[in-house]
Amino acid sequence: MPEPTGVIHDIGYQRYTGPRLGRRHVFGALYLHGLRTVFGLGRSAKAKIFPWLVLGIVTLVAAGVTAVRSQIGEVVMSYAQFADAMSWLVIFFVAVAAPELVSRDLQSGVLPLYFSRPLPRADYPLAKLLALGTALWLLLGGPQLVMFLGAAFTTKQGMRGVWNELLDLLPGLLYAGLWAVVFASIGLLVASLTGKRAFAAGGIVAVFLMTAPVVGTLSIMPSQTVNELAFLASPSTLVSGVGTWALGDLLEPADQGGGLPIGDFGPVYALAAVALVTTCVALLLLRYRKVAAR
Repeated sequence: MPEPTGVIHDIGYQRYTGPRLGRRHVFGALYLHGLRTVFGLGRSAKAKIFPWLVLGIVTLVAAGVTAVRSQIGEVVMSYAQFADAMSWLVIFFVAVAAPELVSRDLQSGVLPLYFSRPLPRADYPLAKLLALGTALWLLLGGPQLVMFLGAAFTTKQGMRGVWNELLDLLPGLLYAGLWAVVFASIGLLVASLTGKRAFAAGGIVAVFLMTAPVVGTLSIMPSQTVNELAFLASPSTLVSGVGTWALGDLLEPADQGGGLPIGDFGPVYALAAVALVTTCVALLLLRYRKVAAR
């Protein structure tokens, strides 16, 4: 028999002996990567154009509102009203950001790598959802901080004026958080249904914009009860309804052109918002449980 000619070479391979960081650090890495992805950090200049353009617009609006207030000495727009006014930009921001977070991974087929140990299936969508929600909250809350700083430095009431501004700012930040949670949960769920980013973006915009005519139709029905519940039909007006009920004077009353005529159905709007977010998150987790099982 011929002698074997194979030779085993010792190339100095050593096993990894360092710390294994585990699930918490993997989740944190996914979250930070998702947050960077939303704002185009670590990516090409083209990927940074839209998110930073939107961020620049909302910041410029906040700076303009602050400048006008400092000149006339009156509140032009409250913190909560700012979140309402900028909500239309948030729709398009979500339509671009959500597909970048999840549709790209679906299209490239890298999910089996994510779902290997030690990352459970639910952690992936939850990390992406948290990243998108944080980005949306920063998008609305960051300019509110600009407005607060401008008001704090120009107040004529000293520390009492700064304290009053802070008391107005905190509900505004919470309201921005509500916008972020609702929009992020809906946007990410829609984006998770397809690996094509264009289809995902179109679907997200359709969900938010095509429900507006439904609200318009229901709001002119002869029944007052139907009119007051009509705003449940659209995610945007649903959030505004919760704000009208919860924030009161921080949003301009309906008879002065602000708020929504929701009557005594404020708690219904709050429960509907909770149910909507819960349903979207549950469906999102179910979606990725099925993807991982393939």
